[in-house]
Amino acid sequence: MTGAKITAIGSYVPVRRLTNSDLEQMVETNDEWIVQRTGIRERRISREDEYTSDLCVSAAQDLLKRYGKSAGDVDMVIVATSTPDFSFPSVASIIQHRLGIPLTAGAVDMSAACAGFVYALHTAHAYVASGLHRKVLVLGADALSKITDYTDRSTCILFGDGAGAVLVESDEQEDNFLGFHLGSDGGGAHHVYRTGLSHKVNGIELMNPGKLVQNGREVFRWAVRTVPQGIQQVLKNAGAELAQVDWLIPHSANLRMIEPICERLDYPLEQALYSLEYFGNTSAASIPLALDLGVREGKVLNGQQILLYGFGAGLAHAGQLLKLALDPQVELPAQL
Repeated sequence: MTGAKITAIGSYVPVRRLTNSDLEQMVETNDEWIVQRTGIRERRISREDEYTSDLCVSAAQDLLKRYGKSAGDVDMVIVATSTPDFSFPSVASIIQHRLGIPLTAGAVDMSAACAGFVYALHTAHAYVASGLHRKVLVLGADALSKITDYTDRSTCILFGDGAGAVLVESDEQEDNFLGFHLGSDGGGAHHVYRTGLSHKVNGIELMNPGKLVQNGREVFRWAVRTVPQGIQQVLKNAGAELAQVDWLIPHSANLRMIEPICERLDYPLEQALYSLEYFGNTSAASIPLALDLGVREGKVLNGQQILLYGFGAGLAHAGQLLKLALDPQVELPAQL
């Protein structure tokens, strides 16, 4: 099998900020309450005419510019999103056209909610390691503001919009994807959902059609129980120890979820990276955003081991242990 590595990364968030003070004018809440319960201070909100494909194109352009890469030899595009512009065509197909990626490239969207980016990364690795593809553009992006109910204070304080992109390329010398673990519990599908053609799941009638609905308490219990076990399974599959992990990047759902996950693992919270403080919960974008923030700040370095773990609606979860091997940047990134 051929090896694979992430050679470049990029990200994008919309310009508009929705602060906790802004939310105080919309629902019964306040800054102190939100920060204490979530760790979130701001989130970014897309323009009325700005959609997931637009977020993806901007993130991909950031990647191409910073690392001097060309879209002309990308042979597969994978987009993880729960908020596509359309039911069809796919966001990936729109991106292929707008970036000038060859007509011979594959293009597909993946739906695994907040675990979507790690699932897409796992798929890209499989494509490259098998020799079927050599250069896969992977994006995690969501425009959750477009499906958020801003009268529901339990959910509207959480969610924001953003996109992250990485390039997965073949490597003849080494495979930098060290181990993974996947899982899903469809029995909990009614705890996080947005209605579609059906308004019933597991025999349960769904509420608030077209908007994101979440039972935060049940999701919290599931994640705090499931994610530490999943992380240990990633390490077992990789033949690695937690002490070897330089950075843990869980899905940025809520800081009060990340804290007990780290506590159960006996892993230092200061070595957990998250993007929620100023971007909120961006679903499939939260992990690549957190990874890129670490790269931008000079914390995350080549040669370090990074464990990504996504979890969310489905109830789906996915983990991946990586050794970072980015190409040198040719241009400094613009400020987010």
